[in-house]
Amino acid sequence: MHVGKLVAVVLATVALSAADSQSAVEGYLPPGWIDLVPILPPAPAKGDIRYHADRQIFRAAKRAIGSDRWDYAKQDIPSSAAAVMQDFSCAAGIALSPDRQPATYRLFASAGVDTSRENNIAKDRFKRQRPFLIDKGAICDPDQAGIAKSFDYPSGHATRGWAYGLILAELLPGRATPILTRARAYGESRLICRVHNASAVEAGRLGATATMDVVRTIPAFQADLSAARNELASAQPAPDAATCEREARILWPSILAGLRK
Repeated sequence: MHVGKLVAVVLATVALSAADSQSAVEGYLPPGWIDLVPILPPAPAKGDIRYHADRQIFRAAKRAIGSDRWDYAKQDIPSSAAAVMQDFSCAAGIALSPDRQPATYRLFASAGVDTSRENNIAKDRFKRQRPFLIDKGAICDPDQAGIAKSFDYPSGHATRGWAYGLILAELLPGRATPILTRARAYGESRLICRVHNASAVEAGRLGATATMDVVRTIPAFQADLSAARNELASAQPAPDAATCEREARILWPSILAGLRK
């Protein structure tokens, strides 16, 4: 091959790898294998007790603006498979990245296609407004205009975080407690960010659990799960200890326990 062409191929390959685009990734489920709309509780409507609770939590979350927890909520905004994978490094006890653990990354990305697709179908059916469009107030996401164009219920971030937590806990059962604690905190970041209602975060977790129950029955998922388990068995290095200590201090206590009127 001509040197110029070889260089072009290498550069194109690097660019595709760096893009972290999931557009070319296929899920494990054919569309329509599971329908979350009848599984999830209906989105809260004005006058419902759940609607009232959502309003209270959104208003109370104002107290977190500018805090360390607010800053962590900002860090949890990126929702690509690579970004969320890295967010679980401390919980897993392994510095996770697509480059170091490609089999684990492929597992997350493919399962993420299934959970995101079904979540988005439910969003479009329920068409619930974001909380900052109901009760005005600051949010931590700088793209307020963009995020306002998508619906609230169920939360896509909570769906992805909980799905990845379930997968990682299955891969590393000895780390299940910190992993699922981080998955819970990842969803709660959307409450601190004030971009999702509490009911949307809860629905995201339920939808992720239901979808993953079906994904687990697919032989291709089980094969990829086995490859990722073998990969993580000898994975190195460990994440930075000081970073993980700070994360545990800030994220592990549930914000819902500390919110007051």
